[in-house]
Amino acid sequence: MSSTEAPYETGGGFGLSSREARVIGGASVLMAINVLLMYALVVTPLAAVNDYLFTVPIVGALVYGAAIVGGQWVAERGVDGGDTGVAFVGMVILQLAFGIFGAGVLRFVPRDAQLTILVVTAVVVAVITAVIGAYVYARSKTFEHWGSYANYAFIGGLVAILIGTFVPVVLLLGFGLIFLGFLLRLGWEIWKVRDRREASVTLQTIGVYIAVAGVFVHVLQLVVRYFASRQ
Repeated sequence: MSSTEAPYETGGGFGLSSREARVIGGASVLMAINVLLMYALVVTPLAAVNDYLFTVPIVGALVYGAAIVGGQWVAERGVDGGDTGVAFVGMVILQLAFGIFGAGVLRFVPRDAQLTILVVTAVVVAVITAVIGAYVYARSKTFEHWGSYANYAFIGGLVAILIGTFVPVVLLLGFGLIFLGFLLRLGWEIWKVRDRREASVTLQTIGVYIAVAGVFVHVLQLVVRYFASRQ
């Protein structure tokens, strides 16, 4: 989750170029596939993986964190090297990481409510993404520092989860910090799409997808808790 690239251009406005539309469209397709994968995996043994990993919370956080970072690294190496096979493997890792986690969250609600929960989550995430995107596009400034803030939030979240492994009340702080990290990363990725027009469309699509998927699985947990409380 690097934020070391230097900015090249900073602009404002809300008009989307065909290039920006391709990034947004591609990320949306990847996210749609991920949502369908969550719904499909929830009826498989893979949906129980979270139960084992999060027996020790920091283990679960590190395993999924490593899968996301590793999947992104493999996918980007494949794109950079022009190796479609390697890039595909990276995307499979990312899809499975978010898909299995999401399925593990969904399994705690009845099957007939799962599709509704996914739709509600998608709508909430779409609104969040639109608000962050509107803010980024409305401000004629750099958002490069959001990448660094996101990394700090992720690190702080892992530390909080480590402490929460022994002091459970701190786990909520860890959840909040990781969620904040993905929100900040989403803003950073949107800014890169807005201002780094010379960058690879494919790489930016992957970046936006990962940020949106991270926000999605966190919102999904909140929606599932809300629905459970209404039963």
